[in-house]
Amino acid sequence: MPEAEKELVLRCLGGDTSAFAGILDIYQDRIYSFALRLLKDPVAAEEAAQEAFVKAFRGLSSYNSAYPFSSWLFRVAHNACMDALRAGNKTVSLDTEDFPDLPDRSAGVELKVEDSIASERIEAMLASLPPLYSEVLLLAYKENMGSSEIARVLGAPEGTVKARLFRGRELMKVKLYREAGATF
Repeated sequence: MPEAEKELVLRCLGGDTSAFAGILDIYQDRIYSFALRLLKDPVAAEEAAQEAFVKAFRGLSSYNSAYPFSSWLFRVAHNACMDALRAGNKTVSLDTEDFPDLPDRSAGVELKVEDSIASERIEAMLASLPPLYSEVLLLAYKENMGSSEIARVLGAPEGTVKARLFRGRELMKVKLYREAGATF
């Protein structure tokens, strides 16, 4: 954990509630993005992210500093998203794409546009996977978490996480092959 982050957590644990604003600054976009990709609805994602931060603030004393803070926080966010899915608050938004930044006029604009289009296609394919697989792929590739850290986030055995990663990657391959018009 970066020193600044560690200091914020320690200050919060010491009773400095204003230090939580720093934690919020560090993680709010990542947690919201994670929730949006799982719930596929901006309103539900915002509510789940807010719920996650409220629960994290209230339950900060349960954080074990032997593990990365991000794992603990993503676990709280995971639980908030699963609660939203169980409660039936999941709605499908017609606006599921992350819009890329407008390309600049520097050299390589074509490559940036191609990368952006490829990224949008991957995002759409990822969103079409069942949450069981999309969640582990998001944590692995968007949040750069290893299988043991993902296991802590999900509260699942590491072997289960590895199996879900494998199955999720296989499902993505099938979707990519189908998009390319290939058959097996």
